[in-house]
Amino acid sequence: MSQQEREQALPTARRGGAVWALVITSVAGFMAALDNLVVTTALPSIREDLGGALHDLEWTVSAYTLTFAVLLMTGAALGDRFGRRRLFLIGLAIFTGASTAAALAPGIDSLIAARAVQGVGAAIMMPLTLTLLTAAVPAARRGMAYGIWGAVNGLAVASGPLIGGSLTEHVSWQWIFWLNVPLGLALLPLARLRLAESHGTGARLDIPGTLLASGGLFGVVYGLVRGPSDGWTDGLVLLALFAGAALLVAFVLYSTRAKNPMLPMRLFRSRAFSGINAASLLMFLGMFGSIFLLSQYMQGVLGYSPTEAGLRMLPWTGMPMLVAPIAGILSDRIGGRPVVATGLFFQAAGLAYLASVVTVDASYGSQLPGLILSGIGMGLFFAPASNLVMSSVRASEQGIASGANNALREVGGALGIAVMASIFSAQGGYETGQSFVDGLQPALVTGAGVVAAAGVAALLIPSRGAVAADVVRGASEGARELERVS
Repeated sequence: MSQQEREQALPTARRGGAVWALVITSVAGFMAALDNLVVTTALPSIREDLGGALHDLEWTVSAYTLTFAVLLMTGAALGDRFGRRRLFLIGLAIFTGASTAAALAPGIDSLIAARAVQGVGAAIMMPLTLTLLTAAVPAARRGMAYGIWGAVNGLAVASGPLIGGSLTEHVSWQWIFWLNVPLGLALLPLARLRLAESHGTGARLDIPGTLLASGGLFGVVYGLVRGPSDGWTDGLVLLALFAGAALLVAFVLYSTRAKNPMLPMRLFRSRAFSGINAASLLMFLGMFGSIFLLSQYMQGVLGYSPTEAGLRMLPWTGMPMLVAPIAGILSDRIGGRPVVATGLFFQAAGLAYLASVVTVDASYGSQLPGLILSGIGMGLFFAPASNLVMSSVRASEQGIASGANNALREVGGALGIAVMASIFSAQGGYETGQSFVDGLQPALVTGAGVVAAAGVAALLIPSRGAVAADVVRGASEGARELERVS
């Protein structure tokens, strides 16, 4: 099948039904996003049942983050090459099986191994959720669809500690993994029957590019997740960071010269693609680091249980469910740039406000305006951001564009936790409530500044008309590349 035929075939995915595609991809995305942080509040119970030292418990979180972040672009590339629905089903099956293994884990080592395999499955399926959804929904309604998809994914990321804490507190820690199993078993036949197949360019898998990107991401993410606990001067952490950075530089240089690169560097010539990816990385840096510390503040300083803390975070974490669909509709009408930028500035203002009111005995009412502002901001970001990513490239490149954006978000999240934890440790600590607040305030100020910078990056994204022209130019360049290859 020629490139032109492939792109014409993409709309046939709509035969599977836009509503079914939205349900399937949203639930699958929720499962993958939820498992980023769902384990954090269950660690004490896991240690009581399975034993293990502190570094073992940290690896139950890090093992998932590592494989997930490293293989996102690879999963997207495999889907483009061998069929997006086919690889989505494979990733979903791996994720569901690994969730079962995690729930049945007899020891801490087997739990860590199951978590790593979970990350592999999530990395394959997560970027393809957005590509399959885009193929199934008509262009005029994609903003609303992205809004619902983004709301569900945003809720999963932010409510992971609440869900994990509630299940651990009221049932058992194993249920944070059992939760995925019936969902996965229900989605597998639905995805097979209700989603239509689609492909990318059909080019061969870029083995050198895949190895360079995966190796580089592994080094950087490993260094970032281990740095706060092992120390930034630890030899292995430094080696991972420098080696990872070197491999990513090599990946960029290779991709500028390769005939069929996994991630064409010409995509970054588009101000829309570069701007939304920069904004995504910075937004996740500020958001992940802030949620990581604020959830601990509510429990360790204010004395709330995991469930109570999670419920009090709902004005932030639950707000996307209300705001994101509206943001998606707005992005269809006025474009994604103003909605994304407004959302980022709202979230920056919310974090700055929280930094000004957190004390050892802060009332919940004093924190509420900051939580609401941050929640509105997060809701305004997710849907239009997804729309901007997918509309900034041609249809055959949407898979790898989604993979690259998800990978940058994961790197941003890992970087956010690392940066915030380092600032927190330098200015405060866990010794007393006051020392925690002393570290939390400058960390939140940093998070606010980073998210504000993301807002500035979003303002640099061109108008919808200019984006469409960029896509046309990109298609012409891509056609010339294909001619060169053939």
